[in-house]
Amino acid sequence: MTKRFALGIFEDEDVLLHAVENVREAGVKIYEVFTPFPIHGIDDALGIERSRLPIAAFFFGLTGLSFALWMQIYMLGFDWPMIIGGKPHIALPAFIPVSFELTVLFCCHGMVITFYAISKLYPRWRTPVLDVRSTDDKFVMAIEVNENTDMNKLTQILRENGASEVNQKEMSKF
Repeated sequence: MTKRFALGIFEDEDVLLHAVENVREAGVKIYEVFTPFPIHGIDDALGIERSRLPIAAFFFGLTGLSFALWMQIYMLGFDWPMIIGGKPHIALPAFIPVSFELTVLFCCHGMVITFYAISKLYPRWRTPVLDVRSTDDKFVMAIEVNENTDMNKLTQILRENGASEVNQKEMSKF
């Protein structure tokens, strides 16, 4: 499946931030913005909703805590019960360090896997890059175009909002 993009190249992050707001007000749907460093406020300007990754993190942590408690209670209470220093088989205060560690372990690994899956950052031989200058010093606004898109109007909107150049690019895998 091939997608076509119009790329607006910007020199300055402030100009890009204002351009994103103006282009969205003009009714153009922005596919993505690529920048060499994070820009404060770009998520709000693009209309990106708040991530639900913290909710997933909570459930991964809860899973890790449940697994840690189940594992320790089963091993020390049923599978191989030993009386150590007169303590009961199920001594919850002694379980705190292992429970904490497994909570963190499950939470971290689960969040990384979830983030990669949501972001579609799968292992591949080559990562598709729309414009290599976006990793160095340029700011790129990508707008997906189809046969109904008026490229002259789109180019004019991008130029009026500070784009130093407007290019078209086709990507077969994106």
